[in-house]
Amino acid sequence: MKVKICGITNLTDALHAARAGADALGFVFYEPSPRYITPKAAAEIIRQLPPFVERVGLFVNVTPEVVNAVAAKTGISLAQIHFEVDEAYLNALTVPALPVIRAQTIEDLSQCDNRYRLVDAYVDGYGGEGKRLALEWFAERDNTRTILAGGLSPENLSQIEGMGFYGVDVSSGVEASKGHKDPDKVERFIQHAQTL
Repeated sequence: MKVKICGITNLTDALHAARAGADALGFVFYEPSPRYITPKAAAEIIRQLPPFVERVGLFVNVTPEVVNAVAAKTGISLAQIHFEVDEAYLNALTVPALPVIRAQTIEDLSQCDNRYRLVDAYVDGYGGEGKRLALEWFAERDNTRTILAGGLSPENLSQIEGMGFYGVDVSSGVEASKGHKDPDKVERFIQHAQTL
């Protein structure tokens, strides 16, 4: 199972997560977030990452032009689009897109079924609050293109065993404080996810 560690704000956390086996690191380009990072600071971190680590930029309520400009400046390899957009928006991006489904009901899971997508619990503040989804929603579904987010931690990952998710995304569940990762939690989360 693929693992994304989101809310990276500093080089130490980024390099530790990469060494621990993270497949992707997430950088939040949404200013109200306590995990916000400037494109300039993200570019400095990304420049020093080892190869084969996906570099994901998280965007909220911005135009494709803004996403493309940040992508060019930072070197992100994937744009996580954390708000509702149409196919035309996704097609206007210069980097591959990962749409986010902010699910409030089981019916929301049918959105973007034709592509890889991240499914998170709906919260007003666009994620990072540790709110969990109802896992029974996924019991009878094909989850091979779904990355699960929302309220995950090293302690509860075992609850999704056998559900066939493509990957998991964690931010607050591996933090020591907002924007700063706990190295032990990061390692335990990645090791556990890789056994599922």
